[in-house]
Amino acid sequence: MRRIKTTDLIPGMILADDVYSFDRSAMILPKGSVLNDKSITRLAFYSIVQVLVEDELVGLSHRSEEPSYAERLRQTPEFRKFQKEFEGETIQFKEQINDVVRHNQPLDVESMMTPVYALIDQSSGPSNVFDMLHSLRQYDDATYVHCINVALICSCLAKWMRLSEEETLVATQAGLLHDIGKLLIPGEIIQKPAKLTADEYHIVQQHPRQGYDIIKNLSINDHIKFATLMHHERCDGSGYPLGLTGEKIDPIAKIVAIADVYDATTSARVYRGPQCPFVAIALFENEGLQKYDTRAIMTFLSNVVNTYLLNRVRLNNGIEGDIVFINPEHLARPTIKAGNSYIDLAQNPDMYIETIV
Repeated sequence: MRRIKTTDLIPGMILADDVYSFDRSAMILPKGSVLNDKSITRLAFYSIVQVLVEDELVGLSHRSEEPSYAERLRQTPEFRKFQKEFEGETIQFKEQINDVVRHNQPLDVESMMTPVYALIDQSSGPSNVFDMLHSLRQYDDATYVHCINVALICSCLAKWMRLSEEETLVATQAGLLHDIGKLLIPGEIIQKPAKLTADEYHIVQQHPRQGYDIIKNLSINDHIKFATLMHHERCDGSGYPLGLTGEKIDPIAKIVAIADVYDATTSARVYRGPQCPFVAIALFENEGLQKYDTRAIMTFLSNVVNTYLLNRVRLNNGIEGDIVFINPEHLARPTIKAGNSYIDLAQNPDMYIETIV
């Protein structure tokens, strides 16, 4: 038995003791759990710093060496074009936003947004945007890349919600600028792989206010300003920096909040690779529905999961099959057709989708 940092955990390790939340109000994982990418993500979600593990490892199931869905997509001309433009936009956005934040240059929203609009126009609809982003997860989640991702996701969600063209543009712009305040946070804090100290976490929590202060006097839509300030607010009052609830939170900020969490959950971390979208969907379903606007979160989840209908997936036990039915009551647990058998994940709680292949 040994104590190990969460950042050093690897799949196959076995918990030697129960793991509880910080205030011990809920058990996160029981003693004897065999860790995998999903459970390690759960520990990180609750900011667990270290755990007790057994000395032995459990062998992992054999995995097919066939190219994954993302690997096949990366070979297409459409993806290569999207990737090239995405990388160019990241460089351009980094230069422009740093001029605004660090050198007090004027903010030209339309100039910043033009390449983002090009990425959206190049895609053949929201489903294609998510395919592309999922296949770009080899990038780290630096603030600049994250902001572009969130802008694209906000555009998709706004369209799924049938918002007006003007509202969709504003949501996309808000997504691009939502984390502008993070550029004022020291890099050693933003990129720290371990749990932040109380003082460091307090510093991070200032970024919505700092971002709002940067743009509050500029001639841009007020929803963009409020989204910068409120994208970490939650409908149940558990967010920051103001602890707002429900209707007090700007409607565009509610859209940005969902896009922000989804991208963060499905991005790479130092202790794991990029997570399957169904991991993010499960986290929203199990731990977050009350925190987000009902219409926005249900619209997002139902549409995201439907983009993967008929896709081939691999379960945590190594079984591969195709998604043939989406359960509206358990969106992260669809029915899988594997050969001549059907696996209803809603009826098999020990099984879950590990990756899209």
